[in-house]
Amino acid sequence: QVQLVESGGNSVQAGGSLRLSCAASGYTYNRNCMAWFRQAPGKEREGVATIDTDGSPSYANSVKGRFAISKDNAKNTLYLQMNSLKREDTAMYYCFIDGCESGSLAFWGQGTQVTVS
Repeated sequence: QVQLVESGGNSVQAGGSLRLSCAASGYTYNRNCMAWFRQAPGKEREGVATIDTDGSPSYANSVKGRFAISKDNAKNTLYLQMNSLKREDTAMYYCFIDGCESGSLAFWGQGTQVTVS
């Protein structure tokens, strides 16, 4: 079974930084795309950042210049470095993986809470 386990969420003051991690296991994609999503209470889940097998990142406009997505293939781990955090960044953050093509299976982590005050 595929497992994505997020960690690193915490409570932090506005302007502070956090680094989220997502440890991935059990998947067999030879090509994969991974991403971070987030969802605040009463709000829709939204995409935050995406990285493909070539290491090419993309970001939501709301986090450009503040967040950086990266991965360590040797550790099978995805990261999200979050700087200059704002209260609007408060949400449950979820790790995501699929096979980079329409119709591929997609999997989600359980989430890690980020609270900015």
